Amino acid sequence: MTSTSSDLPVAVIGAGPIGLAAAAHLAERGSNFVVLESGSMVAAAIDEWRHVKLFSPWRYDIDTAARRLLDQAGGWTEPDLDVLPTGGDLIDSYLAPLAKTPQLSGKIRYDAAVVAITRVGFDRIRTAGREDAPFLIRLSDGSELLASAVVDAAGTWRRPNVLGGSGIPARGETEAAQHISRALPDVLGRDRERFAGRRTAVVGAGHSAATTLLDLGDLAEQVPGTEVVWVVRGADQARTYGGGDADELPARGALGSRLKHLVQSGRIELVSSFRIEAIQPSDGNRIELLAGERRVVADTVVNSTGFRPDLDIAGELRLDLDPILGSTRALAPLIDPNQHSCGTVPPHGADELAHPEPGYYAIGAKSYGRAPTFLLATGYEQARSVVAALAGDWEAARDVQLDLPETGVCSSNLADNSTADEPAGGCCGPAPQAVELSAPSGRGLATGISGGLLTVVDDKPAATQSGCCN
Repeated sequence: MTSTSSDLPVAVIGAGPIGLAAAAHLAERGSNFVVLESGSMVAAAIDEWRHVKLFSPWRYDIDTAARRLLDQAGGWTEPDLDVLPTGGDLIDSYLAPLAKTPQLSGKIRYDAAVVAITRVGFDRIRTAGREDAPFLIRLSDGSELLASAVVDAAGTWRRPNVLGGSGIPARGETEAAQHISRALPDVLGRDRERFAGRRTAVVGAGHSAATTLLDLGDLAEQVPGTEVVWVVRGADQARTYGGGDADELPARGALGSRLKHLVQSGRIELVSSFRIEAIQPSDGNRIELLAGERRVVADTVVNSTGFRPDLDIAGELRLDLDPILGSTRALAPLIDPNQHSCGTVPPHGADELAHPEPGYYAIGAKSYGRAPTFLLATGYEQARSVVAALAGDWEAARDVQLDLPETGVCSSNLADNSTADEPAGGCCGPAPQAVELSAPSGRGLATGISGGLLTVVDDKPAATQSGCCN
């Protein structure tokens, strides 16, 4: 406990795309670092939805520093940049090879779940000498390590939102846990038996919900008796249906178009304006979702209402959080889903991500709190900027650029149909086009879209989670 902070590594929490991007940038700067991954493999959270295809092609999914490390290591073949990878492809063809590069291979600790972050000898109240004290990180096995700084890229996958329509669990939700599935089940593969010939209710209006609904629609064609009901809180599904042929990411546009067709044809039953108040057992080992006098009966409920960050682990740090979104207070107005789509989020980096606790930064989906406007490219630029700041290179840290494509989801009637959970107004302007948002100085950045990443897409319940962002 006598080590000075300057002798200690930077601790990166999470070995997903954003955490490994931060590690790659740290490696390029010659910084001492360690990556703490809660799972037993790289990108363990993504591995749970490895069957899902991303909306964006490879050209948007690879961090620049990570690419340089892979090229230097040799033996890596860059994927076809125009191909859409699955979550499994992202791991097998990019993240796993990246983790094996000489600069990263000995720096990643697996099965290292972080349960608390503080400073040695300091709780949140004590001030004098605080900045000189190293960070103390406790793991789930009781072990501890010290760090000079913390880059928290833990994401949000482990903290799903509840089904209850008021932000707390519906009455009976905990007791009904055996009937509730996580988002993005492998409907056509590993989890097929759970859904084949049964009635499934998918709750949520984001693109993960749409992906599951389409898989269930395919299963219904293959297995008689398979029924699908889509439960949403909002009254207008325009945001989920997306931009169709006008979407700059064709796979995303096709997703919404296919879903709309299934609903209009009656193959998927849509139940809208339904805020779940209670969940109770029903006949035949089923459950009922209740909203006033209305009810939906199902064998299984897929919770696609989104995710929220785990802020408890940093409870003894001094964080300046926006009271609504849970991001930093400085970042909140830049990502507010009531004002911004993913394509209109202004450039931001270390300055906007900083807390009153020097040396602690949350990046990636976790940095956005409950806002659904996060993109993978945004996380890569966050990682670059934060690492530059930790290295004392503030010129590079503040030279932040984003080049984000609009989505083509432009509906002037959204305001007329909005609810408290649906930000009014269109989110993309009159036509799909690339919108360059850059800081005053000029550093180029190849933008990446997080094509179907749960933690990127569905960070809000019901209608607000979808926006026009994937």
